[in-house]
Amino acid sequence: MIPINKPILGNEEKEEVLKVLESGMLTDASYEGGKYTREFEAKLEKILGCKHVIAVNSGTAALHCSLLAIGVKRGDEVIVPSFTFVATANVVLACGARPVFVDIGEDYNIDPAKLKKAITRKTKAIIPVHLYGYPANMDEIREIASKDNIALIEDAAESLGAEYKGRQTGTLSDAGCFSFYATKVVTTGEGGAISTNSDEIAEKVTMIRNHGMVEGYDSRVLGLNYRLPEISAAIGLKQLEKLPSYIRKRRENAEYLNERILDVKGVEFKQSSKDRTHVFYLYTLSVKRSRDDLLESLKKKGIGASVYFRIPVHKTPLYSSLGYGSLKLSKTETAAREVISLPVHPAVTGEQLDFIASEFIKEARKLLK
Repeated sequence: MIPINKPILGNEEKEEVLKVLESGMLTDASYEGGKYTREFEAKLEKILGCKHVIAVNSGTAALHCSLLAIGVKRGDEVIVPSFTFVATANVVLACGARPVFVDIGEDYNIDPAKLKKAITRKTKAIIPVHLYGYPANMDEIREIASKDNIALIEDAAESLGAEYKGRQTGTLSDAGCFSFYATKVVTTGEGGAISTNSDEIAEKVTMIRNHGMVEGYDSRVLGLNYRLPEISAAIGLKQLEKLPSYIRKRRENAEYLNERILDVKGVEFKQSSKDRTHVFYLYTLSVKRSRDDLLESLKKKGIGASVYFRIPVHKTPLYSSLGYGSLKLSKTETAAREVISLPVHPAVTGEQLDFIASEFIKEARKLLK
């Protein structure tokens, strides 16, 4: 099976992990964090071109810390898309606030027009998601947020290295939240980070990730253990060195598939614009009908095609039980029926790409004729 994504680790990462093990310093509960964590943060700051990066132990932790830092609490509303991983909404519930789901546009990202209509006097924050590694329409979203003095937090979990009008995702808002889960663009095993140009947010997030402490056990704000272990940071340091080559390979693979596949009737690629660059965390197509039949056919051929996300967040059992199940989000629900993702990660070989394209074309033409 050609997997949809996989961690790519070499001897460089192994050697760094051994150094951490030999040092005996597997983690660091100080305010600043451990040596490798600080180095990882500094390297990511340079890549993103932002003032602060605070490393945490997951993308979910990054989102939760950011909401806590801007003061989201019970009675507040936070606007999110439903076509995303459930973490985007779960962190809102974890703050005691209410997620407000809005529909997406043609590019699978949050629709600014629908976003604008969802704002109320209770709206505390907006979380646009750069889905699949493709930037959302940040100019319009920022204008809406700025007009109503609403905090803006980017869910950039899938988009490290993507750019919107020459600026990195995660640097276009009050705070950007990244994930370094095992299959992301780069990995630390589990891990995440918050990027921000705000001294105040950086200070609060740094406390929140460590039980609100600054010196000793002097908890000053509500926090949790969201620290990034030193082993994870050590892996991440070597992964960041490989980021440019990883992105280049993902783009080359996606371009190859676009050239081969998009002639098939009923198949469309929707994430393309002159003012945005895609990192192709996921290479995702729209298939107008027979999506599930095509998916199964490809899997039988050994191609790890997948669907992200088959069930929109508002339709999951949890959110249905909270009263969201009857919400009508037409483009979200259409996307959930039509999207299919194909492997384009850096470990996919030229021979495998040719096989993926050939089998996709053959099966799609058979099913979509």
